[in-house]
Amino acid sequence: MGNSRMNSETKPKIYIETYGCTSNQADSDIIRGLAKRYFALSDFESCDIAIVNSCGVIEHTERKILKRLQEIKKMGKRVILAGCLPRINPNADGISDGILTPDNLNALPEIVKAIMTGENTKAMMRNKLDKSELRCFKERLTENKIAIVSISEGCVGKCSYCATRFARGRLFSFKLENIVEEVKEAVKDGFREIQLTSQDTAAYGLDNGRNLAELLDKISEVEGEFRVRVGMMNPNNALKILDDLVEAFRDEKIYKFLHLPVQSGDNEILEKMARDYTVEEFLEVVERFRREFSDMVFSTDIIVGFPGEDEDSFLKSYELIEKIRPDILNITRFSARKRTPAAKLKDMPDWIKKERSRKLSELAKRIGEDNNSRHLGKRCRVLVTKAGKRGYISRTDSYRPVILDEARLGEFYEARIVDYTFNYLRGIIC
Repeated sequence: MGNSRMNSETKPKIYIETYGCTSNQADSDIIRGLAKRYFALSDFESCDIAIVNSCGVIEHTERKILKRLQEIKKMGKRVILAGCLPRINPNADGISDGILTPDNLNALPEIVKAIMTGENTKAMMRNKLDKSELRCFKERLTENKIAIVSISEGCVGKCSYCATRFARGRLFSFKLENIVEEVKEAVKDGFREIQLTSQDTAAYGLDNGRNLAELLDKISEVEGEFRVRVGMMNPNNALKILDDLVEAFRDEKIYKFLHLPVQSGDNEILEKMARDYTVEEFLEVVERFRREFSDMVFSTDIIVGFPGEDEDSFLKSYELIEKIRPDILNITRFSARKRTPAAKLKDMPDWIKKERSRKLSELAKRIGEDNNSRHLGKRCRVLVTKAGKRGYISRTDSYRPVILDEARLGEFYEARIVDYTFNYLRGIIC
């Protein structure tokens, strides 16, 4: 990381755009902090270099980002392609002036300086970067009260459709003590919701002898009024620590929120996906959490149109969603990603995927309306985390969204639910 700072009059001006998941957002906090320390932050119009922190999880997103890179170049700006796309699609670097991969964020100063001297440079070498060590550089956006904290990079899975693993690599868990320290610092700085993120939070510690439950216990000991949202965890890894995980979730600081993707309701399709669990094992985790916590917000993911998914396979997925009645259902149409095993399988017409997606979306909306209707008239404690288009967004202890007309960010309130839609509640402060 460069030691010398440029003269304030010659410092390059940096602009950052972020796409994709919370891990990318956390990476952008580090990029923003490094840019602020060594260079200068600016808006797009004034910038010398635009950094596009990219996502490449599906082909549609990749096309969108490549188009954006071309637009930036046509405007005469220099651009650094960051995020997952450089390793998912190595040809994407032809549009950019520099490459910054997720595990080389600390190379940003050298890359910017090289570009300003006319070099096209890349930071592509695989690097075990403990991002918890870079917490001092983080520059979080302050328009809300949410702090994203990365706990690990990569995963232990081998999903046949996934290209993200090309970018993030194998599991590397960050130092537990550093993560806890980052939470302390975020709470001290006024953030009230801590979002723990990784490619699979339940895999945390499989490479260093720690585990997610232990991490949650340590975070719960941090002084202050705040809440923790645990990010997505895969069923097979959650099952390994299920007893300890449930106990850790009992603390009032942990949102009673479970994001557990199933991806298919058919075990044969799950096997083709190389997901390493069965529908029955997925249900074991879901049912255990629901037995232990009366108001648990449950989110799951489904991929429709995976190669080999016939009508019977889709019906199993549909019936599983009817059975588990998730509060949130994330639906993705299968998109073949180059270099993945699933890309070699016979794809199906897009119209079939679209129709299956529509049916699941309609089901999810009906379930959401029914789930939320049960909260009408109830009183609940909420934490206001950000301002939205419809009002202030607050969260119940189970992470259920409640829209308030008037509130102060970062405050806890007692609210009464007066209306609902399929995806949020509306409340008034008591």
